[in-house]
Amino acid sequence: MPVSKAMNINPVRIRETATFSEAAEMIAYSHVSALMVVDGDNRFVGVLSEGDLIRKMLPNYSDLTKDGALVSKAFELFIDKGMEFSHKPVSELIIRTPITFKSSDQLLKAATTMITKHLHLLPVVDDGVLVGTISRGNICKHLLAQSR
Repeated sequence: MPVSKAMNINPVRIRETATFSEAAEMIAYSHVSALMVVDGDNRFVGVLSEGDLIRKMLPNYSDLTKDGALVSKAFELFIDKGMEFSHKPVSELIIRTPITFKSSDQLLKAATTMITKHLHLLPVVDDGVLVGTISRGNICKHLLAQSR
């Protein structure tokens, strides 16, 4: 069975020129753990993960410990660092060579890859164009529907 039978054909995408602030807002509103990144011609560029975005805005450990590691100070530093990066482009955080699948690839192969690589969402790219995403949830939903 091909990936196309279970994939989401409306993936959450963002332009590679977007800012940290725009990416954080899109992640928050869409409830996804990764954004698919496209260029001005809507061609697939890579993936931007929420984890990478948060890690970039976390204060350095040494910054936290110099003031006694107070929780309130840590939160202030986190906010300050977030404000520092809010208008910067996300281009430096884009994973430009992620694991991808074609819509014609086998669903079992995608499922196996997600489990062995501990991934939850993968881009589906045909001829350089983002055509969808496949998630663990998509696979579970599709397989349960087939068993009815």
